[in-house]
Amino acid sequence: MAEAVWSTDTGGAVYRSRDPVRNLRLRVRLQRITSSNFLHYQPAAQLGKDLIDLATFRPQPTASGHRPEEDEEEEIVIGWQEKLFSQFEVDLYQNEAACQSPLDYQYRQEILKLENLGGKKNRRIFTYTDSDRYTNLEEHCQRMTTAASEVPSFLVERMANVRRRRQDRREMVGSILKSRIVTWEPSEEFVRNNHVINTPLQTMHIMADLGPCKNLGYKKYEHVLCTLKVDSNGVITVKPDFTGLKGPYRIETEGEKQELWKYTIDNVSPLAQPEEEERERRVFNDLYGRHKEYLSSLVGTDFELTVPGALRLFVNGEVVSAQGYEYDNLYVHFFVELPATNWSSPAFRQLSGVTQTCATKSLGMDKVAYFSYPFTFEAFFLHEDESTDALPEWPVLYCEVLSLDFWQRCRVEGYGAVVLPATPGSHTLTVSTWRPVELGTVAELRRFFIGGSLELEDLSYVQIPGSFKGERLSRFGLRTETTGTVTFRLHCLQQSRAFMESSSLRKRMRSVLDRLEGFSQQSSIHNVLEAFRRARRRMQEARESLPQDLVNTSGALVS
Repeated sequence: MAEAVWSTDTGGAVYRSRDPVRNLRLRVRLQRITSSNFLHYQPAAQLGKDLIDLATFRPQPTASGHRPEEDEEEEIVIGWQEKLFSQFEVDLYQNEAACQSPLDYQYRQEILKLENLGGKKNRRIFTYTDSDRYTNLEEHCQRMTTAASEVPSFLVERMANVRRRRQDRREMVGSILKSRIVTWEPSEEFVRNNHVINTPLQTMHIMADLGPCKNLGYKKYEHVLCTLKVDSNGVITVKPDFTGLKGPYRIETEGEKQELWKYTIDNVSPLAQPEEEERERRVFNDLYGRHKEYLSSLVGTDFELTVPGALRLFVNGEVVSAQGYEYDNLYVHFFVELPATNWSSPAFRQLSGVTQTCATKSLGMDKVAYFSYPFTFEAFFLHEDESTDALPEWPVLYCEVLSLDFWQRCRVEGYGAVVLPATPGSHTLTVSTWRPVELGTVAELRRFFIGGSLELEDLSYVQIPGSFKGERLSRFGLRTETTGTVTFRLHCLQQSRAFMESSSLRKRMRSVLDRLEGFSQQSSIHNVLEAFRRARRRMQEARESLPQDLVNTSGALVS
């Protein structure tokens, strides 16, 4: 049954295959529909040139009594990079004087062998492989538009000169194979060829000789039916796409004797047999299994475990940005203070750091300095008290923001502190800062011109210092000013054997590290207990100031 509609979509299609490309098989069917008489009279009765009802047309016999479809119809199955010689190549390579390259002599030998075996199997359909001169010329002479006066752009010229082939850029030095890593004196051609990523690619053209039956072998009658390109990643580009359920493609020749041809392209690659698929599946499973074992050998199985009763805290942090400060050229000095009891850190781990100096960037009404400065530290908590009230204090991150003036003098822009997150995972913390100030204009002038300003001798004074042993910490008389904010991004990890042994520890009223398994509530519990202790202390102080008989009465009432 003839197709009722032409396929006008001649765009390319892209496929990906894991099978070897040598298994690709294409069936190409070429047929001449009619001569110039049909083209001159048939379209007048049609609404569109691309819609021709082939079922209503039957080719007329020729003067010799043979129908054209008997002589002008050809169907052939072509493999990947299979060379089918055209009549032009047969006539050319039969003359030994026309052979110039080793490939030409190879083609001559193959043509002579075909002649001895009875001639070539194809007549009009032939191929140009990746090694032919036609393929090289097509790569260098590609046109981006159909305009006759096309002027190629700079990028088009560079792309046209790229040899998209697998190039061997290694050279032999003595008996050692050496790769050229750096080319110290690149030539103009080398720069032009390496301007674009050079992807290994192979090309194949399926052609057709649409000349008169007795005048085959002329270049002007050659037409491209299909172009196939395959790269090293298994990506197959076909232009035009396989016919499939679409109508056939059409070719309309030019000149005085216009003719109309149709052709189809079908993928007839053989399907894998069940035993081959099973064998391939086993090969892939074995390959993936070996790769998994290789990765496991790189990682190892002997992980470092903490000592019993210890908690290991590992923090990957980043000083993200600082904003809202008075002056430019900011940098941040930061350190982590561990509680005095039960906390320690490895000797080789630093608990402090200084970022680079960063200029600010306007973001709305604020000026922001983006540091993106990474830091890492590690600490251990070893508990000794198994009582239920022994909740651990958590490390504190202190930061000091400074600015650098034109004369390389430093100014304090703010101090801040934040308790590290008690829960593992990713956290983004914004620390508000302040700085001490002096009253009067002289202090501001000194800060602006010579960089002098009040500074804290002990940076931990921002919070309660770890060395403080008294009952009350007084900051009376300290004048401060709110400045900007510093943003930290922290990725916290916690490791303890108690997390794995929690089931056995439950029968002991849940120890401290056992409760750390659900440490997401640790921070809130700690704050509540601190507030309760402060309220209890105030209540005790209030009771001490009351008369003894009233205390006894209130105690009786409370009880």
